Amino acid sequence: MVKVLKTVLNQDCIQLLYFESMIPDITPEQLDGLKLRFQSGLLAAYKARIQILKQLKQSVLRNEDAIYAALKADLHKSKEESWVTEIGITIAEIDHAIRHLKQWMRPRRVATNLVNLPSASYLYPEPLGVVLIIAPWNYPFMLLLGPMVGALAAGNLVVVKPSEYAPATEKILEKIIQEAALQQEILFAPGDGAVVVPAMMQSFRFDHVFFTGGTKVGKKIYEMAASKLVPVTLELGGKSPCIVEEDARVEVAARRIAVAKFSNAGQICIAPDYLLVHERIRERLVEAIKLNIRKFYGENPQQSGDYCRIINKSQFDRLNSYLRGGVLLHGGNSDERDLYIEPTLIKPESLSVPIMQEEIFGPILPVFSFSTKEEALAIVQQHPNPLAFYVFTSSSKKEEDWIQAIPAGTGCINNAAWQFTNAALPFGGRGDSGIGAAHGKFSFDRFTHYKAVMKTPAWFDPAIKYPPMKGKLSLYKKVIG
Repeated sequence: MVKVLKTVLNQDCIQLLYFESMIPDITPEQLDGLKLRFQSGLLAAYKARIQILKQLKQSVLRNEDAIYAALKADLHKSKEESWVTEIGITIAEIDHAIRHLKQWMRPRRVATNLVNLPSASYLYPEPLGVVLIIAPWNYPFMLLLGPMVGALAAGNLVVVKPSEYAPATEKILEKIIQEAALQQEILFAPGDGAVVVPAMMQSFRFDHVFFTGGTKVGKKIYEMAASKLVPVTLELGGKSPCIVEEDARVEVAARRIAVAKFSNAGQICIAPDYLLVHERIRERLVEAIKLNIRKFYGENPQQSGDYCRIINKSQFDRLNSYLRGGVLLHGGNSDERDLYIEPTLIKPESLSVPIMQEEIFGPILPVFSFSTKEEALAIVQQHPNPLAFYVFTSSSKKEEDWIQAIPAGTGCINNAAWQFTNAALPFGGRGDSGIGAAHGKFSFDRFTHYKAVMKTPAWFDPAIKYPPMKGKLSLYKKVIG
């Protein structure tokens, strides 16, 4: 029996309660063993890191059909959507790391200032140690393995906490890690995250915590990490605006907005959270989005093999309550037994209704119109620092104006959500939408400490550096400053 700090979540608050609980899967001895294996240099060498990345990739590919089945069971995802948004992105992340790892691991020479010449200065990448990765349920496969690839490539050992709200995916993830023979490098921590995570963070000092999820829980993770000065990466969310200017190509914008918003039944942290449409094209855009919903999912999306379901009843009830906060422009049907909510467009009663105060994280898209940029910007500024923002326009000046006007984690011009798929772009938030960034080389950097090293030859040792200092001020002013 161990005393743990449990995070109890409800719609109104977060409470922390101490209670007695058994945590059979993770013990302090296992965590300490992981630390000892790291200290032994288990993943210090390039060949060792490449080998485990290849083993992981092969295990994923061997279990491809089982992954499809798990994602179907948890979220009703089709094979095609599962590949594009989960498996394929993960394989691409592994391949990218394998292709570039040798270069990433090399010490990098940097400039040396005048006073230290003829020294040479370098940045030596070194792993952080034992890191904790906590994954969410909306992309339960990719958002666990993606950061894990970066952590392993950087030479860390890893504790992974999958989401218990996607139980089928949780099981296949454990199988993949076992079949990849990575039990020495990875500790799999299933179970109730509100119990398991606080217990581990209290009993063991991780060298980094990488959390993907909601802002409220992210703040609690940050508090627990701060008590031990553990650095964090927080991939959170927020209300990501989508602005459609009068000169946008309406048909293209409608398609790209609809697919970004209604994939995974809207359970995407970077989905457009609400639309701000120029009043002159509002009706055209709404009709075009409705048309594309029918093209994508048919007249009855509940019967479509391409349309996902809400993860659980709690999320269903929350989303369903939003439908009472405005005038329905399209959709609004739901089925509690099937955890189904139809792709929905809504005109909220005001900016103060719950759907405009909370991240939606579901297939409901509020639509507002604007006549001036100032009017639209005033709405965006009510929820500053979104994880993403999107602008549709044919004007290079307008796109640049909007890029400069809205601080955000990421963004797209004439697109939505696809920035996530580019490993050359860092992915992360700012302010309430997150801390730090990942993907590709940025994931390697996230789990790496760059040790600053200066090498100085012994053959040159000028007396100016040593006392007595009197009379040397004018020379110091020339070489230092």
